[in-house]
Amino acid sequence: MEALIEFGKIILPAGAVLYAVFLTVRMFLTKDLEKRLLELKMKNSETVLPIRLQAFERICLFLERISPNNLIMRVNDDEYKSGQFQQILLHEIREEYNHNLSQQVYMADETWDLVKNAMEEIVMIINEAAGAVDQDSKSIELAKKIFQVTMSREKQAVDYALQTLKEEIRLVF
Repeated sequence: MEALIEFGKIILPAGAVLYAVFLTVRMFLTKDLEKRLLELKMKNSETVLPIRLQAFERICLFLERISPNNLIMRVNDDEYKSGQFQQILLHEIREEYNHNLSQQVYMADETWDLVKNAMEEIVMIINEAAGAVDQDSKSIELAKKIFQVTMSREKQAVDYALQTLKEEIRLVF
């Protein structure tokens, strides 16, 4: 019995010391892991942040380029008929969209949905205006009708998408 008590006197302090060493080593390893993860995140943000900012810039440019005012001014030619002009406008929007499609990876799903909705609304405006003018009339007639339809809408989807995009950029920076 005395041997068991003597053995307990040795084992209990040794166990307590061993447990304290275990806690210390675990805490050290946890801190080291946290430090490495923080360093990795910092390196990652140094790489990803500029790319993400560039994606936001490209989408802002996309929205500005497909807005009816800018699109018509950039593409219009007096030689086009309304039907031709409609096809050129739609083609231009699709090309711009396809060129910037990969940028959705860098933004929130809700923001990308607004960008898509803005593009689809502009396509609908062009098609609605084209339906209201004669296909053989001059392109200026279609341009006027597009401006009328655009002005008749209370809220412009492009403006709303741009505003949301800018808010998301402010959250990142």
